[in-house]
Amino acid sequence: MPSTLGDTTLDSTELRTRIERFQAAQERILEQVRRVIVGQDEVIEQIMIALWVGGHCLITGLPGTAKTLMVRTIAQTLGLEFKRIQFTPDLMPSDITGTDIIEEDPTTGHRRWTFVPGPVFGNVLLADEVNRTPPKTQSALLEAMQERSCTVRGNIYKLPNPFFVLATQNPIELEGTYPLPEAQLDRFLFNTVLDYLSADEEVNVLGLTTTTHEAKVEVVTSAEEILSFQQLVRMVPIAEPVARHAVDIVRATRSSLPGAPAVIKKYVNYGGSVRAAQFLALAAKARALARHRYHVSYEDVRALAVPVLRHRVLLNFQAESEKMSSDDLLKKLLDEMPPPKG
Repeated sequence: MPSTLGDTTLDSTELRTRIERFQAAQERILEQVRRVIVGQDEVIEQIMIALWVGGHCLITGLPGTAKTLMVRTIAQTLGLEFKRIQFTPDLMPSDITGTDIIEEDPTTGHRRWTFVPGPVFGNVLLADEVNRTPPKTQSALLEAMQERSCTVRGNIYKLPNPFFVLATQNPIELEGTYPLPEAQLDRFLFNTVLDYLSADEEVNVLGLTTTTHEAKVEVVTSAEEILSFQQLVRMVPIAEPVARHAVDIVRATRSSLPGAPAVIKKYVNYGGSVRAAQFLALAAKARALARHRYHVSYEDVRALAVPVLRHRVLLNFQAESEKMSSDDLLKKLLDEMPPPKG
């Protein structure tokens, strides 16, 4: 008898097999990553959700918090083509997208334009310290992140599928950083924050990194399978009241709406877009399936609201003067908006 997950009808045996493979791959990837990375469970979960959704992830943390190592390790387990760009103040847009060069045919002597692809032509792009480069170069990623293509001299080149940008950035308070433009920030599913480890975790890091121990990770999945997982995640059902709760949370961040909470009207200039609600629902689906549940709960939505919205809420001067962060504001908002009962 056919079984329905979301809007797509599949044979129940096939569906069960795909779900079991997804959950097994998730656990195996986490096992491999744990060989190298200590702690940061929440951050790793959010990166994995971004991969299953097909979104991009911005990782914010101080230097030395293993941002780059974490992304590289996860990419190694996925069986995908991995590219890395170290963003610097003198990096040019063509250093990311690629460029046309003039080549001469040695047999005919004719010259022609030849496109040389840049590092953006991979499956997993590590944009390291993305806010160390000026806005002109940062914006070179915009088309790639949204359209999965790039345009060079009027020619459009499609990027490989799947395509993920996992970008790391330093806190904007540090010297030599350029805040990312709002349009680009909105393309990231999550802005996930790496904090310091506990004392015990730091001792474990020393044991892994200051001895002759060399951790090696194995490839767990493939590009074709990841695309299948992304389709599977979209099939997870979300009940209308849960979807409405996600929309209500996002709409509550918009200070221009008549019913906006007082704390939002006081501290926020602009709130989350429709894209934020889309990303919140998709991410909640991936979280539910990864946790062996087959429908989205209120808890899935609320657990991911802060990383989905923290980079989409633009605070005003009063918030800055009172040292009110977007995280503090969103936590207050969630406290004021408990999930419906029943």
